[in-house]
This record gives sequence, C-alpha cells and structure tokens, in this order.
Amino acid sequence: QVQLVESGGGLVQAGGSLRLSCAASGRAFNHSSMGWFRQAPGKERELITAISWSDGSTYYAHSVMGRFTISRDNAKNTVYLQMNSLEPGDTAVYYCAAAPYSDWYSNQYEYKTWGQGTQVTVSS
Repeated sequence: QVQLVESGGGLVQAGGSLRLSCAASGRAFNHSSMGWFRQAPGKERELITAISWSDGSTYYAHSVMGRFTISRDNAKNTVYLQMNSLEPGDTAVYYCAAAPYSDWYSNQYEYKTWGQGTQVTVSS
C-alpha cells in the first residue's frame, strides 16, 4: 500500500511561486497514477492536475493550465507540483493522491490513497 506525505505549502504573495512535493512510501507507487487536488473553504475538492504512470501523460484543470506543472521522479518515489503566477483564488489545502492504475483518472473516487494535505495561502 502506498503512503503519501505532502510538503512545501505556505504563505506567498500573489504572483509568487511554490513547489509542492509528495513523497510516497510503500510498494506500487511505480504503478500508480498520481493526482493533485485542492479544497478551498466552502468548496468541493477538485482535481487540478494528474500524471499517468504508463507514459507520463498529464491532465490540467483549466484554472491552473499554463501556471502549474506536475512531474514525477519514479526513482525518488516523489511527485511534484510547481505552481507559478499564484493568485488569491489558489488558496486552498492541497492534497496528493494515488490511483492504482497506469493511466490517470479525473474521478476522485478512483484515487485510493491520500496524503494529509498542505495549506497554500496566496495573499493579494
């Protein structure tokens, strides 16, 4: 079973950048697609980006496309989220999650393992 620990969140001014990391332990990381979700106060959790294991293909929500980049280092069992040009609307708790499939899925219920979340706050 995969276990996930996020890090890298914090407070940043609008226009700034942060890089989140998600370290995975346990077996099966190398056969899992990975996703980053976020949940803002009073809003539903949403998938913002995902990356497959099979071919590294990616998905980005429209709200982050062109600003955020997902990547994975399978040798380090780590997935990253580079966030640039941050906006106050990006303020949320960010979660990484693993789905036991080679290809990424947009349905959050396909993701079986979740990290504890890391807070990202963007000030105006």
